[in-house]
Amino acid sequence: MEKINIKNNIYYPPGGILLWIIIFLELLTFGMAIIAFLISSKSEFSLFHESRLQLNITLGSCNTIILICSGYYMAKAVNYFKENDSKRFSSSLHLTMLIGSLFIVLKSIEYYYKIKNNLLIDTNTFFTFYWLLTIFHLIHVIVGIIILIVIRYKTKQQPNIITIDDVEAAGAFWHMCDLIWLLIFPLLYLYN
Repeated sequence: MEKINIKNNIYYPPGGILLWIIIFLELLTFGMAIIAFLISSKSEFSLFHESRLQLNITLGSCNTIILICSGYYMAKAVNYFKENDSKRFSSSLHLTMLIGSLFIVLKSIEYYYKIKNNLLIDTNTFFTFYWLLTIFHLIHVIVGIIILIVIRYKTKQQPNIITIDDVEAAGAFWHMCDLIWLLIFPLLYLYN
């Protein structure tokens, strides 16, 4: 009887099935929040419109570009790992973490000005959604960076312990953060 290599099978996604179940649940959670946001925005149109005008579209746009660039370097890191190019893998992973950290810095600046202007989670329905969606996303970015730090540390200390599955799982998680931001940004900053 022929042995089937499940890793090359379409049913085994990069990073493993468990990770993709987690990603699906995360996307479902954000999706439900986005649907609730859209329903609320229809019933409180003028409030949402006026509140949206108080967001900094420049910072939001910069963060979008930052996450797209970090996603690019994460994809490059996965490819370099597959090619056994440890030097380029390491530099791409460092760039991913550095650019991801820049997202955190810019988001923190934005939060500072929201707090300074008393635009808090209890200001109105729009800002309740704004804070919940962006903080939940920010937590995912921080977790993603921690995952990448662990991957980098382990590849430096014990190069044989990290597998392509580990790197692909980290990449899939990081790309989930990118995707979620690409849904949140136009919803909060641009949608009317």
